[in-house]
Formats: sequence, structure tokens, C-alpha cells
Amino acid sequence: MKRKLRMGMVGGGPGAFIGDVHRKAACLDGGVELVAGCFSRSPEKSQDMADALYLNKNRCYATVADMIAGELALPPGKRIDFVSIVTPNDSHFAVARDFLEAGFHVVLDKPMTFDLKQALALRKIVKKCGKVFALTHNYTGYPMVKLARDMVRQGRLGTVLKIVVQYPQGWLVKPIEREGAKQAEWRTDPKRSGAAGCMGDIGTHAENLAEYITGLKMTEICADLGTVVEGRRLDDDGNCLVHFENGARGLLFASQICIGELNGLRIRIHGTEGGLSWTQEEPNTLPVYNTDGTITTYRRGTDAIGAISPAAARATRLPFGHPEAFYEAFANVYRNATDTMRAIIDGRQPTDLELDFPNVDDGVRGMQFIENVVASKGQWLKCEI
Repeated sequence: MKRKLRMGMVGGGPGAFIGDVHRKAACLDGGVELVAGCFSRSPEKSQDMADALYLNKNRCYATVADMIAGELALPPGKRIDFVSIVTPNDSHFAVARDFLEAGFHVVLDKPMTFDLKQALALRKIVKKCGKVFALTHNYTGYPMVKLARDMVRQGRLGTVLKIVVQYPQGWLVKPIEREGAKQAEWRTDPKRSGAAGCMGDIGTHAENLAEYITGLKMTEICADLGTVVEGRRLDDDGNCLVHFENGARGLLFASQICIGELNGLRIRIHGTEGGLSWTQEEPNTLPVYNTDGTITTYRRGTDAIGAISPAAARATRLPFGHPEAFYEAFANVYRNATDTMRAIIDGRQPTDLELDFPNVDDGVRGMQFIENVVASKGQWLKCEI
């Protein structure tokens, strides 16, 4: 295949932080170009975004239905190959369903759907249509996260005993959703965000990271959710006790009212033969704890990393000493997903390295996590799908 993949986008209009991240990440490696979009529920704002991106006015659509119809009306060699969906949670299911059933590959921001019922329905659609479906749990794209995963699965930590994952932020300690903060408004609105606030927004990242690195599914959760800001309708703080399928126990907490915390995602995994720790704000190193009390620190980009983890080497663009971070992690999810699309278009089987991106099953796990956390109220609930 000797061309760029053509990308469309739904959402990501003027002022949308995550939409801009997706656009830049998808195109980072030069194999994708954005050619069409429905960027806002407001046709005027959508056109403003298209103008800012120098898109053909005929490829800027007022509605999702118009976009699907308009793209299908084009010759196959002109229409989009896939769509990136970066809207609030309440519209994820319908938009993804419609594009999948129209024959397009889909990249969707997390959490996957509004509720578990929608997630299960979307999984059936993905399995039936056979299109590539990627979910942007972007933290799985970091090279050192992939190194951590491969070290755990190669047995370098022995049997996993304890998993501690945390995601504190402080940006919602004040009721800024009542002051016109767009990103806060929909995240704290149960009609748009779903049953959970903080736990749906960032708790799902913690859940996904723990399962991705260890390869262990959560089997039981006992959660305590709280709403610290008076009058807020969804949780802004939460703590979970977790059991994993091999008998390991864990702690998971997510909070958006921790003053002084910016984006403090961190995971610690302890086994019978060692431990490790990864911190999102210092993503280019991976400390590994040895049984004799010493610490071996792995640094992204070295030859030793590639020898242990080809996936980490594939996810690395720059030599060591030149930091890579948030955009590159997103780009790694996009690269693996779009390389899988290329493989399908070329009629070959994607490799395991290309298939290394969060998929619809991960999305279902995330919605199961949210449902059980919200329902728990201090009781142990089983996580079985």
C-alpha cells in the first residue's frame, strides 16, 4: 500500500483539547492525513475548525449522517479509510455503530460507551463487521509501559502479588463546571458522562493500565466513591480494593480534587522475585526493584530495552536522552491501529506487534469496571463478562 490512510474526525472542534491531540498524534508518523470531519454539533463551529485545518469545504459535514452519506458517495479511492471519534461519552456508541456498519474502521476515545449495555452491543457489532476498532487508552502506548508488560509476562517479577495504581488530579477541586469550563461541564454531567465522573474519566485508565501490564483481569472490586465538591452530581474521588484472577490483591484510587496533583498516574507491581514502578509524569524510565534491595533503572531508547521488549523498541522514535511522552504515546496507538488497517487492505495478516492496541474487549472491561465501582457501595462485586 503506497499511500497515506485517509482519516475523518467526529468531534474535536474549536477549543477541544483531546481532539487536537488525536489529530497531531494520528499524523505524527506521516502515514495518515485528515481529510474530512464533523467537528461540532454547530455547523458554524465545524466549518471554523475545517477552515483552521485547511480542509476542503466539501468534506466538512454538518451531521454524522451527512458525513457517512457524503463519504460513501465518493469513489473508494477518495473516501476516508477510518474515523476518529472524540466526542463526549453519550454519543460514542451511536457514532461508532453507524461508521462501523457503513464499512469504516473506527478509532474511539475512552471510555468506550455511555454504559455497559451499549458496550456489549458495540462489541457484537465490531465482531460482526470485522473492521478495525481501536480504543485510545493512550498510556498503553508508552515504551516503558510496554517494557513493564513484557518483563512481567516473561516472569522477571515472579508471581504477581500486589498491584497499586493511582491517578490523582486536582483540576476539579472547585466547581468550575458552573463557571463555563467546557471540559468540566460534560464530565460532571451524568446525562453526558454516564454513571461515573472521576472513575469513568481517569479511573478507567488506571484499570486498563493494571490489566495491560500484568495480563491479569480484575475479578472482584470493593469501592468507595465520594463527591467532595458540594452540589456536584458525579463522583470526584474514589478508592477501590481489587482482587485479581491469580489471587493478587490491589489498590486503585482516582481523584480529581487533590490540590498539587497534575496528572499523577502511577503503577507499582510487586511479585515474588521483584517489583517495578512506572510514573506517567516521568515516563522515560522504569525502576525495577530486586530482591537484594538494589534498583535497576531502565531508560527508554537503549539497546537493552529492545532486547527485552520488541514492542517497546517499536514504540520508540528518538535516541535515549531525548524525551518522548504524551503525543508519542497516542501516536503509538494510532500507528499500530493504522498499520493493522494497512495489513487488512493489503490482504495480509497483521503481526502481533501491529495488533498491540486497546480493542473493543478492553472497552467492555472498562465499562464493567465503571458499573461495578458505582454499584459497589463498599460491597464486593464480581467482574465477570
